[in-house]
Amino acid sequence: MSKIVHPYAHRLIILRDWKSRWFADPKKYISYLKGDVLIRQYLEKKLRGMYISTIEIERSRKATRFIIRTSRPGLIIGRNGEGATKLKEDILKKMDKLKLVKPEDFKLEIIEVSNPEADAAIVAYMIAEGLEKRMPYRRVIKTIIEKVMTAREVEGARIVLSGRLGGADIARTEELKRGSIPLQTFRADIDFKRERATLSYGVVGIKVWIYRGKIFSQKQGTK
Repeated sequence: MSKIVHPYAHRLIILRDWKSRWFADPKKYISYLKGDVLIRQYLEKKLRGMYISTIEIERSRKATRFIIRTSRPGLIIGRNGEGATKLKEDILKKMDKLKLVKPEDFKLEIIEVSNPEADAAIVAYMIAEGLEKRMPYRRVIKTIIEKVMTAREVEGARIVLSGRLGGADIARTEELKRGSIPLQTFRADIDFKRERATLSYGVVGIKVWIYRGKIFSQKQGTK
C-alpha cells in the first residue's frame, strides 16, 4: 500500500466501472483495444474546450456505442443536432483512416454532467483554461478550489501544479488542499484527473483529486 496507485484503477469493480466495456475473441482483441485507445485520443484532442468528463465505449457483436459525458452538451450537439451528426461522421472517417473495423450499428450518446464542480476532469480543464489565458496561477487554483468546495457532495479537494510556474526558469510544484482526501479507503469516492496546460514557456502539469464522500451498498432495512 506504500506505492502510489491511480485512484480510479484502485477502485475498479468496487465503485467504478471500466471505461471500455466489451468482450472479444483473441483475434479481435488487439484491433478493438487499438481502436479504443486511438479514437479516445482523437476525441480528447478534437473536443478540447467542450468540458468533457469521460468518453466511454461499449461494444456488442454488431453495435458500438460511444458515450460522451460533458457539462456543456449544447456545444457538441449544436443547433438541430448538426454538431452531433458531424462528430459521428468524423469518428467513422477516422476509423477508415486508421483501418479499424467499422461497426454495423454505430451510436453516439451525449450525456450532461449535472454537477461539473464535483468532476475532476472538468475542474482540471478549468484550471488549464485559466493558466492558458495567462491568469496568475495562485489566483486560478484558489478561486477554483473554493468553487469546488461549495459544490454539493464534495468533502475535500486537492490541486497540484508542477512546471515552470509563473515563467520561472526552475520548475517547481505548488499544492493547495481543502478538506480530507482518504486515498487508502476503498469505499471513498475519489475522482482524479491529470491535465496539461500548454503555455509559451512550456507545459504545466495539473493533478486534481476530489473527494465526494463514502459509498455504502444500498441494503433495504428489515422491519
